[in-house]
Amino acid sequence: MDKIVSKQNLVPFVLITSCFALWGFANDITNPMVAAFEKIFLTGATEATLVQLAFYGGYGVMAFPAALFIRRYTYKSGIMLGLGLYALGGLMFVPANTIGEFYPFLIAYFVITCGLSFLETSANPYILSMGSQNTATRRLNLAQAFNPMGSLAGMFVASNFILANLNSKDKAARMELDPTEFEAIKTQDLDVVSYPYILISLVILTVLVLIAINNMPANREEDHGRAMDLGSIFTRLLGNRKYILGVIAQTFYVGAQIMCWTFIIYYGTEVFTARGMSEKDAQVLSQQYNIAAMVIFGVSRFICTFLLRYIRPGRLLMILAAGGMALTLGTIFIGGIYGLYCLVGISACMSLMFPTIYGIALDGISGDDAKIAAAGLIMAIVGGTFLPLLQAGIIDNWTFDFLSGPRASFVLPLMCFMIISFYGYKVYIINNEILKNEDS
Repeated sequence: MDKIVSKQNLVPFVLITSCFALWGFANDITNPMVAAFEKIFLTGATEATLVQLAFYGGYGVMAFPAALFIRRYTYKSGIMLGLGLYALGGLMFVPANTIGEFYPFLIAYFVITCGLSFLETSANPYILSMGSQNTATRRLNLAQAFNPMGSLAGMFVASNFILANLNSKDKAARMELDPTEFEAIKTQDLDVVSYPYILISLVILTVLVLIAINNMPANREEDHGRAMDLGSIFTRLLGNRKYILGVIAQTFYVGAQIMCWTFIIYYGTEVFTARGMSEKDAQVLSQQYNIAAMVIFGVSRFICTFLLRYIRPGRLLMILAAGGMALTLGTIFIGGIYGLYCLVGISACMSLMFPTIYGIALDGISGDDAKIAAAGLIMAIVGGTFLPLLQAGIIDNWTFDFLSGPRASFVLPLMCFMIISFYGYKVYIINNEILKNEDS
């Protein structure tokens, strides 16, 4: 039976898997910053969600350049460049903090995500290549299982070292301050936001050095001496049903994930302020629920990796997407603390989705095709830009009394899970057709 990770690849596997945790940290320390920047800069939810537009926009811009870079060089080079850009973006919080305006922070987030785009475009297929093709999807799920650990660390830092230490004055109270007092509070809050990003940059530079000095396995396909025929590659990929549907499913999955983890703070704040809690305390407590969601997400990912030994990926994906739909309906229509429980529970259903969609979509694709295909799947993370903006628009502009804006806005994740469920169903049907053809 093929091993998930061979002994000779164990150290490289561990080092590359640490990158999964590092980008998980970046993703989930950043999601709560939408609410933080809304209060610090006195924006609406829609403008504050520009944090997500800048953060996830880097994936859309840099995924294909990253693929061409690793085609010219190696996966290791792509990972090192990604780590360097990630660290640079974190250090850019120093001048952004000094300037004290919103948009320099958006630039810093964009640079961070350009680095993450190189990291994910390189690391995901690199993990797939570190062993037998028969265990590739399980190997990627195992590596991805450490992503929530970084996410948990990011959430913990956001909750205990950022949200808890921001000035207690809520947005309405800040609007009443005189300019001098407002600027003093804003400067203090921006210091609180900036320090964790600066510190994680030093950690990233350490990991970069460790990867640089270690021998790493070569790319499986030693074909980087040949010219890449992009026209032929795109023609083949466009004719691959599983791949094209996978890119679409991945776009909506990432959108659902970011929406559920970003706007849980808005949802929870509405629940807890209705019980008489202050806005600051409600935000901090809501972030604790977000941490609970990530714990469930991480545990569920290990469970689902085990279940993949017995259940076909497409079928399990379809089942979990249906569960996500049911819990999202509870989030919308039950409301209150039980609606918040449903929102937390959605994370159990999401845990399998990214690596499984990724592995299914790349199944049977190799060589240069795999590098470009991987870039397309990473570019699909751009779903984390426009879908949260749409959700924020619903929150800001919802005027119907029968349902609050935060609750109504979760109709968008519901639609995403419907699309993912359809993809799981289509993959299940396609695989059954393949098996029938092999038997006949």
